[in-house]
Amino acid sequence: MAAQRSKLAANVSKAAAPRRSIHDPANGHFRSLTVYAESPDCAKAARDMVGSYLHTWGLPYAVDIAQLIVSELVANVVYHAVPDDRLARPDGGRRIDVSVMTWPEVLVIGVKDEDSTPPDLPPGEFVSPELAGDFTEAMLPESGRGLLIAQRLAEAVWWSPRVNGGKTVWCRFDLDQLRVDCSA
Repeated sequence: MAAQRSKLAANVSKAAAPRRSIHDPANGHFRSLTVYAESPDCAKAARDMVGSYLHTWGLPYAVDIAQLIVSELVANVVYHAVPDDRLARPDGGRRIDVSVMTWPEVLVIGVKDEDSTPPDLPPGEFVSPELAGDFTEAMLPESGRGLLIAQRLAEAVWWSPRVNGGKTVWCRFDLDQLRVDCSA
């Protein structure tokens, strides 16, 4: 009996592993909002949602850049996205899903639309303003400036197709770098 008791005691942990609450900021955060391209205030609603949650999550230094990016990406959907045939509905609005996610060191923003056409992500670096001189405006592309802004401000920009049609454009930010940039 004594041998059996010691065997059982070896299998039982003395202290249970601490459980992390879903409200623990170390677990990250996620929020999303659906707006419709036909609504005149869809970009404002997306900016307000992103700003509100970033303030709530204690990331006020990320608000301005995140709101600018969301505004540009939503505007791209409003002006350029045409829903795929299987997603288009007669008299239906063009759906835009805006997501904001954080982890301890990362902020990710996603804007999903119903158009499977890949976005025109600007290629590489353009001529620096110092070299362009008075021709800076002429050197900028005619379209895609919103995505160019996103590429300049975000650590990474990419897109992914959706299984049922449509796509999501993603932007990733290093929160530590944003904090440093905003405090400088």
